[in-house]
Amino acid sequence: MEEKMKNQGRGGFTLAASPVIWLKNDEILPNPSQPRHVFSDKALGALADSVSRHGILEPLIVRRQDGKYELIAGERRLRAAAIAGLDTVPCIIREATDTDSAELAVIENLQREDLDMFEEAEAIRSLIEVCRITQETAAAHLSCSQSYVANKLRLLKLDEEQRRQVIENGLSERHARALLRIADADRSTVLGEFIKRKMNVAAAEEYVEEYLREKVKSESSRRAEKLGSPLRRKLLSRDLRLFFNSIDKAVESVRSCGIDIEERRTESDGTTVIEITVKQKCFT
Repeated sequence: MEEKMKNQGRGGFTLAASPVIWLKNDEILPNPSQPRHVFSDKALGALADSVSRHGILEPLIVRRQDGKYELIAGERRLRAAAIAGLDTVPCIIREATDTDSAELAVIENLQREDLDMFEEAEAIRSLIEVCRITQETAAAHLSCSQSYVANKLRLLKLDEEQRRQVIENGLSERHARALLRIADADRSTVLGEFIKRKMNVAAAEEYVEEYLREKVKSESSRRAEKLGSPLRRKLLSRDLRLFFNSIDKAVESVRSCGIDIEERRTESDGTTVIEITVKQKCFT
């Protein structure tokens, strides 16, 4: 841990030859920049058992803040110590700014393997916001690529309920990224299908592709229908006019042959009634 802190902390965090002091648990305030929100009871229980047997082998890192001590790194150890019934814990005091404290809290959590994808994304966002740095700078701090940071941050577009369902149902980060291709309003529905059908990654990605194809087709049909309706009405109106003109011409043609014929047209409630009368005496 000391070597990590030398390598990844700032100048004021070199821990070589730093004295260890023992502080009471209730003397230590939590780190307000702690990115981890969920602590596994099972994992904490296992750590508490280890602490009961062997003690805390790695001191916590704290700083003096307003006459008290504020935790910089080691919250799991502090919680496990409380579960194990320890009244005091070993600590190393460091001078640290708010930014230093936040950065170390984030990095400590990112170095742990049991962070879920969303906790890691939250930790990276916290690092960027607290330290006021760019994604590129954050990537340099974390020894990863800028695209890795960007992809992690994109996961935070899922809402809290969607994140919960992804984690509780054991879906992978690729499931989550596939879900991001879906419009916000439809994501919960698609996620529900992932879960109900127990889709693996390949099936989920294919389902999203098909869903998007159908969505585009449906939107195209709606647009065509919307654009086509006035045209169809226009064509129908033109055809009716041609039909009425044809009748008028037929009547005139018969009349020109000396036949007594009358045409009467009435319109009511969108209905057109055409009556044609031919006097029989014309044929005697």
